[in-house]
Amino acid sequence: MKLGAGTAMLVGSVLGPGVLALPHLASAAAGPASILAWAGLLALSVPVAMTFATLGARHPDGGGAAAFVTRAFGPRTGAVVGWWFFAVLPVGTLAGALIGGDYVAATIGGGRPASVTVAVALMAAAFAANRVGLHFSGRIQLILMMGLAALLVTAIVVASPKLDSANFTPFAPHGGLGVAHAAGVLFFAFVGWEAVSHLSAEFTDARLLPRATALTLLIVGTLYLGLTITVTGVLGARAESSPVPLALLLQEGFGAIARPVTAVIALVLSFTAINTYVAGSARLGAALARDGVLPTWFAPGAEPGAVPRRSLGLLGAMTVVFTTFVVVSGLGLDPLMRITAACLASVTALAMAAAVRILTGRSRTFALVAAVFTAAVLLSCGAYLLAPLALACQYLLGLLVRRVGRARQAGRAGRGGRVGRGGGRELGRIHDRRDLGDPVAGHLERQDRDRRPVLAPGDEAGQPVDEDLPVAQCRPGERRRARGDLGGADGDDHAAGGVDGQLHLGVEHA
Repeated sequence: MKLGAGTAMLVGSVLGPGVLALPHLASAAAGPASILAWAGLLALSVPVAMTFATLGARHPDGGGAAAFVTRAFGPRTGAVVGWWFFAVLPVGTLAGALIGGDYVAATIGGGRPASVTVAVALMAAAFAANRVGLHFSGRIQLILMMGLAALLVTAIVVASPKLDSANFTPFAPHGGLGVAHAAGVLFFAFVGWEAVSHLSAEFTDARLLPRATALTLLIVGTLYLGLTITVTGVLGARAESSPVPLALLLQEGFGAIARPVTAVIALVLSFTAINTYVAGSARLGAALARDGVLPTWFAPGAEPGAVPRRSLGLLGAMTVVFTTFVVVSGLGLDPLMRITAACLASVTALAMAAAVRILTGRSRTFALVAAVFTAAVLLSCGAYLLAPLALACQYLLGLLVRRVGRARQAGRAGRGGRVGRGGGRELGRIHDRRDLGDPVAGHLERQDRDRRPVLAPGDEAGQPVDEDLPVAQCRPGERRRARGDLGGADGDDHAAGGVDGQLHLGVEHA
């Protein structure tokens, strides 16, 4: 991606459909004082955004936040973070799509059935665009975001003459606690930074990610504050009672034409956010499969520039199942948004803690501020923190079940064949764990694949030799493999010099 497409993806992930519904939810929680929550979250999101940009530029990886946490705290913690983000995608995607659907239904009528139909169409369009490829969806995103920004700025300018200072009193009817509750739900509007961290490897130049982040902060900050002040000052108490405050604001500025304009804005905002999250989550799924957290069948597409179609298909299936559950149960929008905010706040908090451990200098100071901020926001999520806790327990329980199956399989494998010197049985264990989805095994195997044998000076055969043995012991025509080298990229025992299932880490004759 280049700077324009990258900035559009960032703006689309942060300035998502939440801006359509969040002014209502925040005003209901804190009244006009919700402006303080908006401003505070915007200011404190600067270190979060720049920390993610720094991590992405220095360590580009489709695993995103999960990859950063793995570097700092190990593969199991990283796997939990990755699972939080991947598993909550159907929830957040549906929430964003329903916001757009509600606005369209308010314009054309049809109630809940129309809203759900529009939501399903938006999600299907985003999955289809990402199946074609990121470059295609990025170009679409750039065009849509330019038009959207122009529409929102026009709405603010046209409605601002109707600001009434009386609408700002009483300023904090629910006190400081109300502001804290508003901040908890408003975090949904500031959670897009970790989504784009999964796309860091897709930038043509790693230096473009911090630049795109800075541009996004400027664009999003201007639009968020402008909309919040205008909605509160123009609508007053109606901002607390109406689920479609942006539609009312546009009616004040444009009159009857505001209804179709609102529907267009809702569709664009919803699609751009869903598009970015689907793109990032599909790459995360492939990276998790590459690292052994998900079945390895989903790993194709983890490399930069590829399309992770298998991971995308898994996400689509999960989204269909969850959407069906929500439609049948009648679950409302507010819990969906708060569950998503709690899970993504947990992802961000651990990613910032990882950054404190990984980064140095001024970047580490930014990360420390961001870590404190996200920890405070995490506490404001309240009982909804049970969602990430339940997902973590579910993942760890699944890992325990896989371990039991791995132990049985390793026991059967250990009884067959002759074990070579140096731990051929351990190689079997590693592969059993890899196939059964153990992130530690996947992490160790990936480290092993990256190891390169050392060439011995004067070796006539030019063969790799064992670094641990004196070069003088290497005779022409011999090779010694580096200890721990598992051979080819697939970890085949025979590639490591074994015959009949044996692994030899000693001297081999060519």
